[in-house]
Amino acid sequence: MDNLAPVLGVMGVVIIGLAIVAIVQSRRIRRATDAYRSLVSDSQGGSLQNLLDSHLGKVIEVGSKMEELAKLYDGLEVRSRGSLQHVGVVRFNPFEDTGSDQSFAIALLDDRRDGIVLSSLHGRGQTRVFAKPVEGGESKHQLSDEEAQAIRVAVDGGRPASSAG
Repeated sequence: MDNLAPVLGVMGVVIIGLAIVAIVQSRRIRRATDAYRSLVSDSQGGSLQNLLDSHLGKVIEVGSKMEELAKLYDGLEVRSRGSLQHVGVVRFNPFEDTGSDQSFAIALLDDRRDGIVLSSLHGRGQTRVFAKPVEGGESKHQLSDEEAQAIRVAVDGGRPASSAG
């Protein structure tokens, strides 16, 4: 019995310590619970789940729009390959009796270097126009130097050399 008082004293201190730990843990749990509740509910009374569902719906909508844009882009890319993309012009004077470079050759090509080369020969009494098909930057028809140069200018994107004559 002599040791009963110190044992009860130590047990009382341990109980008080445990009570303090329980109070501190209870406050931590309450703060965590409050933080969780504020996280899962917004100011308008909705929940985090509703917010996530809303955002997921928007992400799905944006994804479908992106697919539409990708299809549109692919279609435009295919169409643009067949559109006029390369132009080369060469002016020249084929006849000594005319005043200036009024004749020309112009190559109009798409991305595959297919198209047409037009040439116009201007003389004193008449003007003649010729058209020749171009495939892959070349023509099956006999080309004048100016027509070949116009195709080179269109394909290479360069400038024509000085006028032929």
